[in-house]
Amino acid sequence: MFDIKDLAPFDTDEEDFDTVMASDISFTGSIKFAKPFMIKGKMNGIIDSTSDLLIDTDAEVNADIVADRVLVRGKVKGNIRGNNLVYVTSTGSVIGDVTSKQPVLEPGSVFSGKCTMLQAEIENEGI
Repeated sequence: MFDIKDLAPFDTDEEDFDTVMASDISFTGSIKFAKPFMIKGKMNGIIDSTSDLLIDTDAEVNADIVADRVLVRGKVKGNIRGNNLVYVTSTGSVIGDVTSKQPVLEPGSVFSGKCTMLQAEIENEGI
């Protein structure tokens, strides 16, 4: 588990996830879920969630992602919308646009795309 200042901790232990897509699984299609989900394998398609998503270190995801909080330790090609958080660790790579209230890129992470911070948009609308 890791803590981000002023944010609730994001559980990263496999037993904290309701569903884990194992490293030997390749999946193409759409995934929709409402409980925490971990990807260790390969996924192509669309991911839509109201919960947490963890893309583990050796995972490869080619998908557009919508989730509440997204932790990227592996590779993502596609746009990510994390309604509350997108966190890319030093082992993570994102090639695509990131939209979130709290985007975090650790030193050593790879990011190529546009980053939009949702809270800034909301505050600017009130001006």
